[in-house]
Amino acid sequence: MDDRGVYSHGFTIPAAAIDVNGHANNLEYLRWMQEAAKAHSDAQGWTQGRYEETRTTWVVRSHAIDYLRPSFAGERLTVLTWIGSFEERESLRHYLFWRERDRKVLAKARTLWVYVDAETGRTKAIPAEFKSAFLVVTDEKEVLRALRGQGHPPAR
Repeated sequence: MDDRGVYSHGFTIPAAAIDVNGHANNLEYLRWMQEAAKAHSDAQGWTQGRYEETRTTWVVRSHAIDYLRPSFAGERLTVLTWIGSFEERESLRHYLFWRERDRKVLAKARTLWVYVDAETGRTKAIPAEFKSAFLVVTDEKEVLRALRGQGHPPAR
Protein backbone atom coordinates (compact mmCIF):
# COMPACT_ATOMS: atom_id res chain seq x y z
CA MET A 1 0.00 0.00 0.00
CA ASP A 2 1.28 3.49 -0.83
CA ASP A 3 2.99 5.10 2.17
CA ARG A 4 0.74 8.16 1.75
CA GLY A 5 -2.23 5.92 2.49
CA VAL A 6 -1.48 3.98 5.67
CA TYR A 7 1.03 5.29 8.17
CA SER A 8 2.66 3.02 10.76
CA HIS A 9 3.68 4.45 14.14
CA GLY A 10 5.37 2.12 16.64
CA PHE A 11 6.04 2.61 20.35
CA THR A 12 6.50 0.78 23.65
CA ILE A 13 3.89 1.28 26.35
CA PRO A 14 5.46 3.13 29.30
CA ALA A 15 4.65 2.20 32.90
CA ALA A 16 3.12 5.68 33.33
CA ALA A 17 0.35 4.70 30.86
CA ILE A 18 -0.99 1.96 33.14
CA ASP A 19 -4.17 2.59 35.14
CA VAL A 20 -5.56 1.14 38.38
CA ASN A 21 -6.81 -1.90 36.44
CA GLY A 22 -3.26 -2.82 35.44
CA HIS A 23 -3.56 -2.07 31.72
CA ALA A 24 -3.12 0.94 29.44
CA ASN A 25 -5.54 3.72 30.29
CA ASN A 26 -8.10 4.69 27.67
CA LEU A 27 -6.84 8.29 27.69
CA GLU A 28 -3.46 7.03 26.52
CA TYR A 29 -5.08 5.69 23.37
CA LEU A 30 -6.27 9.21 22.56
CA ARG A 31 -2.72 10.51 23.07
CA TRP A 32 -1.30 7.79 20.82
CA MET A 33 -3.93 8.54 18.16
CA GLN A 34 -2.94 12.20 18.15
CA GLU A 35 0.77 11.34 18.00
CA ALA A 36 0.20 9.00 15.04
CA ALA A 37 -1.93 11.57 13.18
CA LYS A 38 0.72 14.26 13.72
CA ALA A 39 3.51 11.93 12.59
CA HIS A 40 1.54 11.02 9.45
CA SER A 41 0.93 14.71 8.70
CA ASP A 42 4.63 15.51 9.26
CA ALA A 43 5.66 12.66 6.94
CA GLN A 44 3.49 14.12 4.18
CA GLY A 45 4.98 17.61 4.52
CA TRP A 46 2.25 19.12 6.68
CA THR A 47 4.41 19.94 9.69
CA GLN A 48 3.65 22.31 12.55
CA GLY A 49 5.68 24.95 10.71
CA ARG A 50 3.53 24.59 7.61
CA TYR A 51 0.35 24.94 9.65
CA GLU A 52 1.80 28.07 11.26
CA GLU A 53 2.65 29.50 7.82
CA THR A 54 -0.89 28.85 6.58
CA ARG A 55 -2.41 29.99 9.90
CA THR A 56 -4.48 26.83 10.07
CA THR A 57 -4.87 23.86 12.38
CA TRP A 58 -7.06 20.82 13.01
CA VAL A 59 -9.44 20.35 15.93
CA VAL A 60 -11.32 17.25 17.00
CA ARG A 61 -15.07 17.09 16.52
CA SER A 62 -15.41 13.52 17.82
CA HIS A 63 -13.55 10.33 18.72
CA ALA A 64 -14.80 6.75 18.76
CA ILE A 65 -12.71 3.87 20.10
CA ASP A 66 -13.57 0.18 20.20
CA TYR A 67 -11.35 -1.55 22.77
CA LEU A 68 -10.95 -5.21 21.87
CA ARG A 69 -8.12 -6.38 24.15
CA PRO A 70 -6.07 -4.84 26.98
CA SER A 71 -2.45 -3.77 26.59
CA PHE A 72 0.27 -3.66 29.23
CA ALA A 73 3.48 -1.85 30.21
CA GLY A 74 6.49 -2.83 28.15
CA GLU A 75 4.49 -4.15 25.19
CA ARG A 76 5.43 -2.97 21.74
CA LEU A 77 2.41 -1.60 19.83
CA THR A 78 1.92 -0.27 16.35
CA VAL A 79 -0.76 2.26 15.45
CA LEU A 80 -1.77 2.20 11.82
CA THR A 81 -3.58 5.34 10.71
CA TRP A 82 -5.13 6.52 7.47
CA ILE A 83 -7.59 9.05 6.14
CA GLY A 84 -10.95 7.51 5.32
CA SER A 85 -12.60 10.55 3.77
CA PHE A 86 -12.40 14.24 3.03
CA GLU A 87 -15.37 16.53 3.10
CA GLU A 88 -15.12 20.27 2.43
CA ARG A 89 -14.03 21.13 6.00
CA GLU A 90 -13.72 17.76 7.76
CA SER A 91 -11.66 14.62 7.50
CA LEU A 92 -12.31 11.20 9.01
CA ARG A 93 -9.14 9.47 10.21
CA HIS A 94 -9.00 5.79 11.19
CA TYR A 95 -6.64 4.02 13.58
CA LEU A 96 -5.88 0.38 14.23
CA PHE A 97 -3.78 -0.66 17.25
CA TRP A 98 -2.01 -3.99 17.19
CA ARG A 99 0.41 -5.73 19.50
CA GLU A 100 3.58 -6.88 17.80
CA ARG A 101 4.22 -9.89 20.11
CA ASP A 102 1.12 -11.86 19.13
CA ARG A 103 -0.15 -9.76 16.19
CA LYS A 104 -3.50 -9.18 17.89
CA VAL A 105 -5.65 -6.17 17.09
CA LEU A 106 -6.21 -4.35 20.39
CA ALA A 107 -8.38 -1.42 19.36
CA LYS A 108 -9.97 0.29 16.38
CA ALA A 109 -10.71 4.00 16.41
CA ARG A 110 -11.91 6.96 14.38
CA THR A 111 -11.51 10.70 14.75
CA LEU A 112 -13.48 13.34 12.91
CA TRP A 113 -11.06 16.25 12.45
CA VAL A 114 -12.17 19.75 11.43
CA TYR A 115 -9.88 22.14 9.57
CA VAL A 116 -9.92 25.65 11.06
CA ASP A 117 -8.42 29.10 10.78
CA ALA A 118 -5.94 29.20 13.69
CA GLU A 119 -6.62 32.89 14.39
CA THR A 120 -10.42 32.90 14.33
CA GLY A 121 -11.19 29.28 15.19
CA ARG A 122 -13.71 29.16 12.36
CA THR A 123 -13.92 26.20 10.02
CA LYS A 124 -12.15 26.53 6.74
CA ALA A 125 -12.13 24.57 3.48
CA ILE A 126 -9.39 21.94 3.38
CA PRO A 127 -6.91 23.06 0.70
CA ALA A 128 -6.30 20.92 -2.38
CA GLU A 129 -2.58 20.84 -1.48
CA PHE A 130 -3.40 19.05 1.74
CA LYS A 131 -5.81 16.59 0.12
CA SER A 132 -3.29 15.72 -2.58
CA ALA A 133 -0.65 14.86 0.05
CA PHE A 134 -2.69 11.89 1.32
CA LEU A 135 -4.40 8.91 -0.23
CA VAL A 136 -7.93 8.25 0.97
CA VAL A 137 -8.39 4.64 2.09
CA THR A 138 -12.05 3.77 2.42
CA ASP A 139 -11.95 0.07 3.23
CA GLU A 140 -10.43 -1.18 6.51
CA LYS A 141 -10.51 -4.74 5.14
CA GLU A 142 -8.26 -3.58 2.29
CA VAL A 143 -5.81 -2.21 4.87
CA LEU A 144 -5.82 -5.48 6.80
CA ARG A 145 -5.36 -7.58 3.65
CA ALA A 146 -2.40 -5.47 2.57
CA LEU A 147 -0.86 -5.63 6.03
CA ARG A 148 -1.29 -9.38 6.32
CA GLY A 149 0.81 -9.69 3.18
CA GLN A 150 3.58 -7.73 4.93
CA GLY A 151 3.59 -9.88 8.08
CA HIS A 152 1.37 -7.47 9.98
CA PRO A 153 -1.81 -8.21 11.93
CA PRO A 154 -4.48 -10.70 10.99
CA ALA A 155 -7.97 -9.45 10.14
CA ARG A 156 -9.45 -10.19 13.58
